Amino acid sequence: MTSPHSTRRAAQAPRLIATDLDGTLLRDDKSVSERTIAALAAAEQAGIEVFFVTGRPARWMDVVSDHVHGHGLAICANGAAVVDLHSGGTFLEVRPLARDVALDVVATLRAAAPGTSFAVELTTGIHYEPQYPPFFLDPGATVALAEKLLYEEKPGAAAPVLKLLAQHPELDPDDFLATARAAAGTLASFTRSSPTALLEISGLGVSKASTLALCCAERGISAEEVVAFGDMPNDIEMLSWAGRSYAMGNAHPAVIAAASGHTVANNEDGVAVVIERILAGTLDD
Repeated sequence: MTSPHSTRRAAQAPRLIATDLDGTLLRDDKSVSERTIAALAAAEQAGIEVFFVTGRPARWMDVVSDHVHGHGLAICANGAAVVDLHSGGTFLEVRPLARDVALDVVATLRAAAPGTSFAVELTTGIHYEPQYPPFFLDPGATVALAEKLLYEEKPGAAAPVLKLLAQHPELDPDDFLATARAAAGTLASFTRSSPTALLEISGLGVSKASTLALCCAERGISAEEVVAFGDMPNDIEMLSWAGRSYAMGNAHPAVIAAASGHTVANNEDGVAVVIERILAGTLDD
């Protein structure tokens, strides 16, 4: 499946592979298959950089940290952070959500979608409201109202906010996203990657695509030289930006519509399938 614009843009040989993790590179059991590990290593050996671009926080990158080559960098929290996985997840760049903006978003969503609960993802960890589904991977979280979690005595005194998460127990996930964007889309960037009604909220203009574009510009790599993979709405901007893009066989319908091509599902090593074709020179535009 190929879109007209991708045929025009994809003439250049790929220099960078950008791949989402959950539902894309990772299998459903959160493992990286031997086939995928081999494909990633072969791409790096061929001079093609590989970037993991994910909604995950840096502290949850242990699933792929052993498979990062060369630069060692990953884009986390939907573009809010660039981290060095070789050093255990050191933050190299942060694109935060301002706390006053986050407070405005909280107030707006409380009014637009009553019953919404919130979590706050900081560079130092996550904290959440009493009604928010607990993070069992983060037992040290502070539990309090979002207004308290976002409070700081003076600007810049507290850890940067990477993203705000909003969860609703009843709304359809896509309807919740549409409602939030209509109510507060001028304040921040809204997306989602969960099958549930869980929204991820970043600073205005912050996305996987915008941060990937910055990283590519630093390396002199154009969009036409990037191949991207994804499966959920938080991947759409990245897939639309890249010269070639592939929706997984298990992808959300909006992702399939945005990508220039498709591959098989994550459990069938869809990323590795395309990388192998790239290296073999058999990838059709």
